[in-house]
Formats: sequence, structure tokens, C-alpha cells
Amino acid sequence: MLYELFRWLNEAHGFPYLVRYPSFRMAAAFVTAFLACLLVGPRFLAMLGRRRLGENVAKMGDERRAIVPEGKAGTPTMGGILTFGAIFGASVLWARLDVPIVILALVVFVVATAIGYLDDHVKQHHATKHGINGKLKLALLSLLVIAVAITLREFVWAPGSTHGGDEIEVLLLPFAKDLSLPLGGIAFCGLAWLVICGSANAVNLTDGMDGLAAGCLAITGIALTVACNVVGTEELASRFFVRYVPGCLELAVVVAGLVGAALGFLWFNAAPAQVFMGDVGSLGFGALLGYTAFASRMELLLVVAGGVFVAEAMSVILQVASFKLRGKRIFRCAPIHHAFQLNGTPETRIVVRFWIIGVLLAVLSVALFKVR
Repeated sequence: MLYELFRWLNEAHGFPYLVRYPSFRMAAAFVTAFLACLLVGPRFLAMLGRRRLGENVAKMGDERRAIVPEGKAGTPTMGGILTFGAIFGASVLWARLDVPIVILALVVFVVATAIGYLDDHVKQHHATKHGINGKLKLALLSLLVIAVAITLREFVWAPGSTHGGDEIEVLLLPFAKDLSLPLGGIAFCGLAWLVICGSANAVNLTDGMDGLAAGCLAITGIALTVACNVVGTEELASRFFVRYVPGCLELAVVVAGLVGAALGFLWFNAAPAQVFMGDVGSLGFGALLGYTAFASRMELLLVVAGGVFVAEAMSVILQVASFKLRGKRIFRCAPIHHAFQLNGTPETRIVVRFWIIGVLLAVLSVALFKVR
């Protein structure tokens, strides 16, 4: 929105036209989202407290309840509403809204956040339910992802389109500049489902300790911002032997807003947390990360940069599979951060160590560009 306003001011009155530079708007989106969380946060937390939208420890499983400090009971939750407003507002203000993949990013973010809000609303206002049915939640996310994947393939990246073409519909394989896997329609939609739904649920599972998910989101978001700058610049994409994806520089503006909102939320979510993210935040954040990786054709970079999220999700998958097939658990508790907690490691130490691992993985993911 501000891009068009400042362009008109430049053409009509010679006003400085800094907004024509995506890097300027990335910085502006980051600062806008961060300050929005920081300034609105205290009043927002007070509002959650007045509405008594707090963490219900009684609905947790026995193992989880045993390791949750008593002080967390009643802590305001659904803090993702704050980050939603910050990211959406920063994106609308600073990103160009005439770029299809930006519009689709906002659609994914809004719908996934709405699904998370519905889940949290049921948790808060139903005496016994733990949220909406898991299969219904996955079905809603799946419908969203398939619709977005079809839109990308049939309209945005259709052959002859100014926004892409057949050469974008490939899965780039690491370590070699000429290795790629062409994708048909079903495989393309399947990959979109795996990346976006997987990312949304992985972030949701990671959101179990003060500051853990927010810190890892900021770290992974920075890596994806770098990736979007590479694939969105034709010269850099050619130099690093990756596919040039038009519009990714504008998508980087949205992701920069995500990083700012994650850090702004971390201001209040750091131990001892004043607010929890809730599904309304984790599903929206995770779906936006997954969409960014998919739309920029950097799916495998997300696997590396978001390695903490992958490990958390895999620990749950392996735990459930082992219990159903063998009747035995692999970990004392899943997701894996709770297993470390049951072993006696303090929560703050676990969170900081996971952040350190996240930083190392993010650096590695960016370094893989040079390996190609």
C-alpha cells in the first residue's frame, strides 16, 4: 500500500522514493511488526487477562501436566492474535500487493490463523474438549494447501506466464548445480501438502516451552529471508545455480515481518512467559514458513534451517509409531523437548540450546548455496 503511495508522491512531487528498494521495505516491515508487538503487547496481555483466556493445565496429559510448573496455569494464551495483526499489517503496508505469490502468502497466513483460532476458541470455551478434532484440523489445512498449490501451478506458474513457467515446477536437490527432480501435478500438490501442513504442525508441536517456538521461528525466518533474496534476484539465482522465482523479493518483505513479529512476541514470551502463542499463532506462523519455502522452491532449505521443528515433529511421529507397532515408547515424553525436561534439564537451558542448534542449522542452510 505504501509502495503505491510513495511512487505517486515521487512522480507527482519528487518525494524520495526509498520504497522502490525491496531491502528498505524488508527492514521497514521488520521494524513495523516488531514495534507493533512491543507497543500493543502490554494492553493486549491485559485484555487477555480480563477475558480469562489462560492456559488450562487440567486439559494436558498426565505426563505433560507433571512437568509443567504450577505458575504457568492461567498464563494468558492466544498471543498469536497479536503476531497475526503485526505480520498482516506490516505486509499490507510494505509489500507490493500486485504480486501473486504475496497475495497467496497472505491467504495461507489468514486461513491457517483462523483454523488455529477456532481450535483455541474450543479449548477455552468447552469444559472438556482439547480443541477441534485433529482430523478436521488437518482436513481444513489440506484443502487450503491443495487450493494454493493448484493456483500456483495452473495460474501463477502456468507456461508462458510472466511469473514463472515449467522450469519452476521442480524439486532442487542439494550439493549439485544440475540435480533437480521434475514434478507432475499430483507430486507438486503432494509436496505442497507435505511442506506447508508439515511446517504448520511442526511449529505447533514445538510451542511447548517459554520462548522456544518464537526464537526458532525468528532464526528460521532469517534464513528464509536470505533465500528469498537469492532466488528472487535473477543475477544471484544464476550465480548460485538455483531457480529464479519472480516475486520472491516481495515475499521476503512478508517474511521479514514474520521475523520482527516473532522477536516482538519473544519479548513477552521469554521465561517466565507472560503470554503463550496458542494454535492461533503457531499454525499461522508455521503455515507461512512452509508456504515461503514452497513458493521460493527452497523446500529442502527449510528442512535444514528449521531442523529443530523437524526434530520435534519426528520425535512425535516416531513415538506414536513405536507405541502402536511395538507397544513401547522411544522417549519418556514427546515432543522431544519434554523428554529432556523429564531427564532433569532446566527448561531455560533446553530452550537456549535449541536456539543455538537452530542458529547453526540456519547458517548451514545458507552455506549450502555456496556448496552448489
